[in-house]
Amino acid sequence: MSLAVRLKNARKEKDLSQQELAKLSNVHYSNIGRYERGDAKPSAEVLNRIAQALDASPDYLINGTLQDKADSSISDNELLIMFKKVEKLPDDKKRLVKEFLDSFLFKDNVHRQLAG
Repeated sequence: MSLAVRLKNARKEKDLSQQELAKLSNVHYSNIGRYERGDAKPSAEVLNRIAQALDASPDYLINGTLQDKADSSISDNELLIMFKKVEKLPDDKKRLVKEFLDSFLFKDNVHRQLAG
């Protein structure tokens, strides 16, 4: 995912228009559009102001992180919390959870194929 996509997604998650984000970060609104289209990249100073307005880190907007990716792609918060807990388990128990999930998803896939 690119800076442009992460920026746009973060803005939408905060339910802000480009104009509102521009005002909060003291940037011209047309520049926000250029950044979101990937036509331009903000300076470090501007990126910091935008990140602050979005309650995000500049590093996430530039590079993204695995944790941020999980947080933004898993919409079921309860499931996300459970995955975070599983991640802290010993390797042997994590392997069991993965095997269970794999079996469950396989069974669900078979049921869908038979039903359709």
